[in-house]
Amino acid sequence: MERHIVHCDLDTFFVSVERLLDTNLVGRPVLIGGSSDRGVVASCSYEARKFGIHSAMPMRLARQLCPEAVLVRGDHDRYSYYSRMVTEIIAEHAPIVEKASIDEHYLDISGMDKFFGCWKWTQELRHRIIKETDLPISFGLSVNKTVSKIATGTAKPSGARQVNNGGEKEFLAPLSIKSIPMVGGKTYTLLRNMGISKILTLQEMEIEVMEEVLGTNGIIIWKKANGLDDTPVVPYSERKSLSKENTFETDTIDMELLRKHIITMTNDLAFDLRKEGKLTGCLTIKIRYSNFETFTKQIRVSYTSSDRILSEKAMDLFNKLYSRRMLIRLIGVKFSELVGGNYQIDLFNDAVTDINLSTAMDKIKMRFGINAVKKAISL
Repeated sequence: MERHIVHCDLDTFFVSVERLLDTNLVGRPVLIGGSSDRGVVASCSYEARKFGIHSAMPMRLARQLCPEAVLVRGDHDRYSYYSRMVTEIIAEHAPIVEKASIDEHYLDISGMDKFFGCWKWTQELRHRIIKETDLPISFGLSVNKTVSKIATGTAKPSGARQVNNGGEKEFLAPLSIKSIPMVGGKTYTLLRNMGISKILTLQEMEIEVMEEVLGTNGIIIWKKANGLDDTPVVPYSERKSLSKENTFETDTIDMELLRKHIITMTNDLAFDLRKEGKLTGCLTIKIRYSNFETFTKQIRVSYTSSDRILSEKAMDLFNKLYSRRMLIRLIGVKFSELVGGNYQIDLFNDAVTDINLSTAMDKIKMRFGINAVKKAISL
């Protein structure tokens, strides 16, 4: 059976949500992020991108590049609300849905061409999302995830594109190598230094050459350049989770000790999220008292993997849950509603120095292990 994979991406998602609430922002350069000069850009409109502005850029530089830009503080909860709304619409109609990030989904609609016609079905779903949410969204349809994602990029803003089976290489050939997922800044520079700028050049290269230059990643990039990708659409499930528990040798009521363990477990789980390129949308705290009675409390949170945000939420939740003032035998933290995403830090609140510190610590942990560097409270 021929595969039919859809990729959809909400266009400048944060900006689009803000424009729903304030129509005066439509058509104007908009910056979403921290309001101080020490902050960074979380998202920006297409009008702002024309000035060379991009996500994670220092806010001071962005405002210098475009002094007339409108600065909006941003609201995690609001964006999460609209993200869930779109996911529910898609899940109601598509047989298999993978929520790849807060504003991005993959759909496997293979076999539906017998009943509706996959292209027609895709267009109808896109129009339904726009009608019910007023958010612009772009779609790509092809035989695999890579080509569909790239097709979405070429359809923006607020468009749709189909790449017919067998036409993948022809579609990809004239595009920049930047279009290929996995080609980041360093890989792009390396390939450009080799004289490679278009995907066509990669298609004409021997796979062994790419492997010699980039190792396993070179093989994957070569396959993507040739429109080859058998990666399945992994059904989105809110049951997926990460968790940690600690059973104390001696039952305790030491609040400072409990706080230390909660924050340490939360920070370790947040690092696991970032390492796997995921965000959490739900936080749960678990307490087991000395009499073995067990209680849990959970809250939905704005999709994040920020140590600071999750630690604050975890402590707030613990303070609400711990009401019996009995000795505690076990404490646990769980993240659920996991989705893909690269928001490794809180772009709305953290300063550039905080982001650089967090990124540096993550790199050390990636290389030398999670215990290589820790915050003082975890020692």
